[in-house]
Amino acid sequence: MLITSGTGHQTNLFGTDLLQQLDPNDPLLRLASVLPWHDLDQAFAKHYCQGFGRPAKPIRLMVGLLILKQLEDLSDEAVVVQFKRNPYYQPFCGFTEFSCKLPCDSSERVHFRKRIGAEGIDQLFQLSVRLHGKAALEDTVNIDTTVQEKNITYPTDGKLAIKIINRLNKLAKAYGIQQRRTYGKEVKTLRLSLRHFRHVSCRAKAKKALKQLRTIAHALIRELRRTLPCFALFERYEKDFLFYERVLNQQPKDSNKIYALHEPEVYCIGKGKDHKPYEYGNKVSIAATAKSNIIVGVVSHPQNLHDSKTLTEVLAHCQNSRSKAVKTGVCDRGYRGPKTVDGTQIILPAAPLNRDNRYQRDKKRKRYQRRAAIEPIIGHLKSDFRLVRNFLKGTVGDRINLLMAAVAWNFSLWMRLFFVLILAVNIRKPSLLRLFGGTKTLFTEVNSA
Repeated sequence: MLITSGTGHQTNLFGTDLLQQLDPNDPLLRLASVLPWHDLDQAFAKHYCQGFGRPAKPIRLMVGLLILKQLEDLSDEAVVVQFKRNPYYQPFCGFTEFSCKLPCDSSERVHFRKRIGAEGIDQLFQLSVRLHGKAALEDTVNIDTTVQEKNITYPTDGKLAIKIINRLNKLAKAYGIQQRRTYGKEVKTLRLSLRHFRHVSCRAKAKKALKQLRTIAHALIRELRRTLPCFALFERYEKDFLFYERVLNQQPKDSNKIYALHEPEVYCIGKGKDHKPYEYGNKVSIAATAKSNIIVGVVSHPQNLHDSKTLTEVLAHCQNSRSKAVKTGVCDRGYRGPKTVDGTQIILPAAPLNRDNRYQRDKKRKRYQRRAAIEPIIGHLKSDFRLVRNFLKGTVGDRINLLMAAVAWNFSLWMRLFFVLILAVNIRKPSLLRLFGGTKTLFTEVNSA
């Protein structure tokens, strides 16, 4: 049995109600009770049509699985299995009776993400910001950038050439083309020659092997252009062949290089890390409130911009998500340049001025120290909420994964706040509320429970 939109929870007449067997003060169930599921149903209903094909899964179920996946750092396959095993997941997604069946196939979750797109995920993000009420309306936010790495292998020109050769041989086999040579034995030998290409004694041998691999790939492309059927060549594969030739002709010092055949939008970012000089993915901007650590703005950048050039987009997203402009943005020294962006004052750590009095010096020092709070937020987004490696495809996948990581952070922060509120009520210490900036509405809700 599912809880339908627009109706309250009804107990089961013929069996034991699932909610009566669980802890009503569990933060996950409390989060489910405050989320506006009916509004989400109305917002996403436009993506469905009636009377065609198999009936769709309930929107609350699909949105609930989307949130649980990011909250618990699970894959699409794992969250479906955990839904069956975890009794608290099922009422969160609207079930009133325990189900021993899988709620849906894991591939349906992929189709649901494509259906609602990044715009639908952005609505979830705005909901997670509004859930915190006035705490999300602070005038000062901390801003920083990080790298969202893509799920690709470490890119080298040799790897790309071998992948192109394998794709061309697979294409010829699919059309039943009898090739003069597949170069299988040569590719295997040349692959071994590419090992340890950074070592001085192996550099010349690896360079020669790379040249031979590129020659083989060009030969296979020319052969397929002669032997492929005309309709298949010009309508389907000529664009791919031009793309392969671009990859084969690129040099180490070229700009706008291709680092992955299946993810051509990936670019190289150097953040100055000793343990990881270069990262391959996309740069993202994150803005969090200075006191309550609520993420109010996130932007995925399709190009590798200087940090100061990313402020316009992230500040606009902050204003869009909470309907209030940011007055002060505190950044690190990587944002050198503009002092004001669209009416927002940009502050960077700097030595105190000679004319500053003691109060002004202490205020600046505390503000700069508080700016560092966004660094562990980024660390938690990567380690706990699937930002460390993005498995979703394309630039749309970059935006969706970033937005869902921010949604999971805001919901997780709300649940931790709710736990502190329950603790404060049980031990009768309202002073604990100030640790997380507790709100009056949540305190009233706990007292009524």
